[in-house]
Amino acid sequence: MSIRSIAVLGAGHGGVAAAADLTRRGFEVRLHARREETLQPLRARGGIEARGIHQGFVPFTRVTTDVTEAVAGADLIMLVVPSVAHEPYARALAPLLAPDRPVFLDPGHTGGGLHFVNELRRAGYRDPVQTCETVTLTYISRMEGPATVGIYSYTKNLKFAAFPGRHAARLHALMKPVFPEIALASSVIETALGNLNAVFHPPGMLMNAGWIEATGGDFLFYKEGITEAVGRVTAALDAERMAIAAALGVPATPFLDNFLRAGLTTQAARDSGNIARACKESAPNATIKSPPSLDHRYVHEDIGYGLVPMAALARLAGVATPVIDAHVALLSSAAGIDYARTGLTLAKMGLDAMGPERLLAFVQEGA
Repeated sequence: MSIRSIAVLGAGHGGVAAAADLTRRGFEVRLHARREETLQPLRARGGIEARGIHQGFVPFTRVTTDVTEAVAGADLIMLVVPSVAHEPYARALAPLLAPDRPVFLDPGHTGGGLHFVNELRRAGYRDPVQTCETVTLTYISRMEGPATVGIYSYTKNLKFAAFPGRHAARLHALMKPVFPEIALASSVIETALGNLNAVFHPPGMLMNAGWIEATGGDFLFYKEGITEAVGRVTAALDAERMAIAAALGVPATPFLDNFLRAGLTTQAARDSGNIARACKESAPNATIKSPPSLDHRYVHEDIGYGLVPMAALARLAGVATPVIDAHVALLSSAAGIDYARTGLTLAKMGLDAMGPERLLAFVQEGA
């Protein structure tokens, strides 16, 4: 089997970037969004204006709000949505999936693939399932206008895993021609604990909250917002992430190594051990502004579906995470949302009542 037709579900910056890139590279793409107003600028333009690694207009031949139309006959279903959308998409896809149809979560973030499959089962899907995921988006991208996307870079050396893990080698071989930068990880627990966004977005949002609210986000989030103090807190949070991985027996590499391997900073910045410098020397992120408020995925997703499941895995492994827990508590207070309750728990991932020994066998073999 080879992949020629791809259903891209989600028309935010990541989904539109994927649709533009894959169309330019000769794949047959169907782009889906749940809301018609998301697609209206693309329909009016007949496609998207691309800047960055692609320059110029890219026509879209099929955009739709009908998920059945989007996935019919597609070789690959690609979910490019915030983690909060995994549940509704699982419900929509449950009657449409076939056992031989892979679903690619781009990205899975922390436990997204496990959550998606658990929601499929809750929605009544009983056949075998094969999902795969990356640890973060395949592109560094942002919408620069209603029908303009900036695709600044491909994410390099992108960790890739499958659930169940017994399908990983085959799915990696299938997906490699589509996304050449993917690199096979040991399991979806390794990709879950490799979530870079959950490591430095929450400290950046929490420690810049006053600046964000005073300016409406009128500053460069990575280049100006990740200061020396923010970098030190990020390093402390990252040390807890590494400790969780060690306790679970899962491979993990430090934030700065991952940041370099992803093509997001310089070798000199990585060698300095300074996270603030690494963010200042991040060319792909150099022009990205701060979110305009705390009502943003850097909080909702990276706390509720990033740090909350990391903390849950830490408790399963018996690891203390005071820095992670502080971010969850403080940003819950700041946003007025109890992320520990509404976020991605062990139960939502199908991992409740499971000890560390059973965890790795489960993610390899499935239910």
